[in-house]
Order: sequence, then structure tokens, then C-alpha cells
Amino acid sequence: MPSNSSTALVASDSPKDDPELLALPAPPKRERWLTITLMVITGIAAGLLAWSLRSEARYALAASTPQDLGDLTAWSTSSSESNSYVAGTTKLLGTNGAIKYGRPAESDSFRLAPVAGNDKLWIEIRVPEGFEGPRFIPPNNFAGRLVPFSEAGLRHAGLRDSVKSKTGVDVPADAWILIDGSSPRASRWALALVCLFVAFAAWNFIGIVRLLARVRDGGAGAATAPPAGEGAT
Repeated sequence: MPSNSSTALVASDSPKDDPELLALPAPPKRERWLTITLMVITGIAAGLLAWSLRSEARYALAASTPQDLGDLTAWSTSSSESNSYVAGTTKLLGTNGAIKYGRPAESDSFRLAPVAGNDKLWIEIRVPEGFEGPRFIPPNNFAGRLVPFSEAGLRHAGLRDSVKSKTGVDVPADAWILIDGSSPRASRWALALVCLFVAFAAWNFIGIVRLLARVRDGGAGAATAPPAGEGAT
């Protein structure tokens, strides 16, 4: 039967009582909390970006066949669902409030104009590079995404202000925009980005939980560890 002295010797040789291990510096808490803070910021940013693209991502799942609205001059907000794929015709686009603009990293330009006789519906037209100019004739048939200005998403967030600043015309608060040429298939990029941002945010918050668990475990271990050099009795 082993003696008490041998039992004490075995206990003192355990890793928890090793003076060399106890003499090691504590984990870098400052760097760990800095990492957690950065992960919180990037996770929130990814979540906000995903939220800002939610409308376009939802449109990517819409039916691939456009709803025929007929004459857009007679269109009213009660005749369509928000964020739907539609088609319609109009003889003329209005000039009151019409603007031209471009977007970074895109060579094409864009025009925004109300339907003549119906200022509750505005149409965005993409003008291919090289076709912009005084001889450009807008089409009469349109097919694309129909959505209220307030729900159009990040790329169209400042259009109302642009119309006001360039022409002095106020876009009605309940006005809608028909984004010509924007089909659900062409909007799948938004769905892919939303999935990417959501996955990135989830990865960050899972990492935060794991890091916080390590911090708690490290604090508990430090609280129960005996002082360096103190042996088992």
C-alpha cells in the first residue's frame, strides 16, 4: 500500500501544480477582447448589408414570367404587388423631373422619368454605353422590377433627392419605380450576397461565443490554481 509521502509526491507532479506552468504569463486578454470587438463590428456590418439587400434578394425569387399591366398611364398602386416582375407600355415619358445619372464601376448611364399623365409611376431606363445623347429615343415597352421608391434598395436610395436637387420636382411619397430590364434572374447576385453576408455574420458571432467561453474558462482556472511554489499537502 503506498505511503502518504508517495501520494503527496504524485500530487505535486500534476500539471496544475507545476511551478513552471504556473510561472507562464496569463493569456493576452487585451488582444482577445480586441479580437472580440472587431468580430462584433464586422458581424453587425455584415448583418446590416444583408438587411439592406433583402428587397432585391426577395425579388430574385419572384416568378420569371412578368405580369402584364397594359397601359402604364392607367396604372395605380392597388393593381400590383410590391417587388414584382411586370411589363407594360406607355406612349410617352414625362419630362418634368426627368434626370440622367450614372453609377460607379458601370459604363452604362441611366434615365429616370415619370410616366406621362401618371406621376405615381417612374421608370428607370438603362442606356447602353455609346447610345446616350440627344438622339436617344426611349422605348415604349418596359419590363422589369416594380417596387415603391421606399423599398427599392440601396442602389436607388438617393434617387428622390437627386430628382429634387436637379429639377426641383418632388417625387410623390407614394410613388413607385419600374426598373426596366431588371428580371428576377438578373437579381440573383443580391441573393448570393445576402447568403454570403448572413453566413459571415453567423461565423463571427459563433466565434465570439467560443472566445467568450474560453475567457470564462480561463478566469475560472486562474481562480482555482494554487500559488506558484505551493505544493500539495
